[in-house]
Amino acid sequence: MVVRFILCLTLICSSFQVAFSQKTDEEPSKFQKLFIPSDTLNKARLWALNGTAVAGYTGVVLALDQIWYAQYPRSGFHTFNDMGEWEDMDKMGHLYTSYMESRMTSQIYQWSGLSRKKAAFTGFALGTIFQTTLETLDAFSTEWGWSWGDVAFNTGGGLVYLGQELLWKEQRIQLKLSSWRSKLDEITIISEDGMHSISLRERRNSLYGTNIGQIIIKDYNALTIWASVNVSSFMKNKNTKFPKWLNIAVGYGAENVYGGFSNIWEDDETGALYSLDANDFPRYRQFFLSFDVDLTKIPVKNRFIKSILAGLNILKIPSPSLEVNTLGKVKFHPFYF
Repeated sequence: MVVRFILCLTLICSSFQVAFSQKTDEEPSKFQKLFIPSDTLNKARLWALNGTAVAGYTGVVLALDQIWYAQYPRSGFHTFNDMGEWEDMDKMGHLYTSYMESRMTSQIYQWSGLSRKKAAFTGFALGTIFQTTLETLDAFSTEWGWSWGDVAFNTGGGLVYLGQELLWKEQRIQLKLSSWRSKLDEITIISEDGMHSISLRERRNSLYGTNIGQIIIKDYNALTIWASVNVSSFMKNKNTKFPKWLNIAVGYGAENVYGGFSNIWEDDETGALYSLDANDFPRYRQFFLSFDVDLTKIPVKNRFIKSILAGLNILKIPSPSLEVNTLGKVKFHPFYF
């Protein structure tokens, strides 16, 4: 999950290149010209990117292997069926991450002058290679395993990007995220043996973290993954007065998720076993319908503001939302993020 957060930050940085690639009346400075994609293939830029990609890939994989995977027992190659774990919020994270990796890498390679089509295939290929490498590391770790579900969603996220580039030469359907941690009451949970206790807030914080980066990416109860559809891009009449920036978004989330497959867990320090009453804390999936804004289509001339808007476009804006969940309930949220 740390890797995903870093990738999101990198995408925000690459948004400067996206913004500067759009024509404006404003003359770019010499510094800004460095971010503008080359009109023709610039071999110096291309080889610089290739070298950076190889070095970055090698460095990240080695670092993850030593810092993360080395802390857990190794094993032979094995598979693990984790479909349904975390109410499949982890799978939605894989979908979103691979989409962003493909998109980010493609945009960066367009900076070298590579054609949009070739850059799209490059982004898809590099994103797939990186995600497959991580899955291979999982496959040799006792704690996890090779997950065909992860592979499917990793591939699917990349294909969401690549397919649109080949079909429309634009991203009419963008994957976005939103995250909002609700307040928890001071609920005390007693262990099965009655000897230990923990608050639900402590369980959440130990499982999902407390800083803003962890909450946005890691807290499955707070996270929502969206497919944001730009309506005007599907209209045949390009002169329509329908706002070009207005999107319709469908989202997926989950609630009351405090364990992988169930709300039962063992404390690593004390060995105490805890469980949540399924009647009081039913795990359920959420499906949303909402409005969104494609910030890159807001008519702004200033390049700096364009870059900021392009970076923020990975997030869905807060707006009224309709929720349908697997508890059979329908809810209206006047404000949802």
